Amino acid sequence: MTTIADIARIAGVAKSTVSRYLNGGSISEHTKRKIEEVILETGYTPNTFAQSLKAKKPNIIGTIVPRLDSYATSRTLIGIDERLRELHFQMLVSNTSQDLEREIENIYTLSKQKVAGIILLATKITEDHLKAFQEVQIPVMLVGQQHDDVFSLIHNDYEAGFEMGKLILEKGHRRIAFLGVTEEDIAVGVKRKEGFIHAMQTQSDCEIQYYQTSFKITDALNQVPSIIEEFNPSVLVCATDNLAIGALKAAYLKGLKVPADLSISGFGGYEVTEMLNPGLTTAKFFYKEAGEIAAQNIVRLVNGEDIPKLTISKYKIIERESVDNK
Repeated sequence: MTTIADIARIAGVAKSTVSRYLNGGSISEHTKRKIEEVILETGYTPNTFAQSLKAKKPNIIGTIVPRLDSYATSRTLIGIDERLRELHFQMLVSNTSQDLEREIENIYTLSKQKVAGIILLATKITEDHLKAFQEVQIPVMLVGQQHDDVFSLIHNDYEAGFEMGKLILEKGHRRIAFLGVTEEDIAVGVKRKEGFIHAMQTQSDCEIQYYQTSFKITDALNQVPSIIEEFNPSVLVCATDNLAIGALKAAYLKGLKVPADLSISGFGGYEVTEMLNPGLTTAKFFYKEAGEIAAQNIVRLVNGEDIPKLTISKYKIIERESVDNK
């Protein structure tokens, strides 16, 4: 690999002169042209991470994610990366595999690596999180969860839950099952469910049962048959599209037709939901756009600019064939 020392030797200048050129410092036009010719000939690419560590103003944004095998995470990361590149920043991704202790450790680790700021795709915020944010003394942006003391960007889970509930009622369903997830996840496990409950309270003649599972498709696949056998709902509202996909498979294995025998809906708006048969009715969240906004906000914080304490991303209810009139 070509190094700065190689560039300096070939161009016949000091190593410090090449470093000054790479960092935008003042050098003569003649020297600048010599260095550029050598860089072009050798195909040299500067190590932007190393440059950021040495620079007085680093341009690396640490991004902590709970899991990589997630549509929401991958789309959010794409949005963050694309916008950061436009703003001449780099993204450094750290995965925690849904381990909260590892998440806290990564906050301190990224700080030691001299990142300019941190974007955290959080599942929950604990006192240890708040302590870490205070101690690292660099800008932090939460995505997906909200805390009054931290700059946050959230999806409008409550309103999406409410609007999905209203749609189910408008379709005439009165025997309704809701399959949620752990309430440790405030956005998905609490806010979506609370919005849905609020909608259900507008109709008095409903029978509603609430169930809980993990985020895994296979767990929904295994649990849905017992929900159907014990409660026999006309509609099953799932807190995520993955759960809804598991529910569709479970209904198929039991010989039920969707939506003739059972309507099913989800939340997320994953691209695959449009390709299913039947297409899945869902609340679409705009993850890539949320990532772009998060990147814009963290850079503004790094530059000392003001941003709102809370930013709310948009959503849209998409009606497809999996939910029918009762």
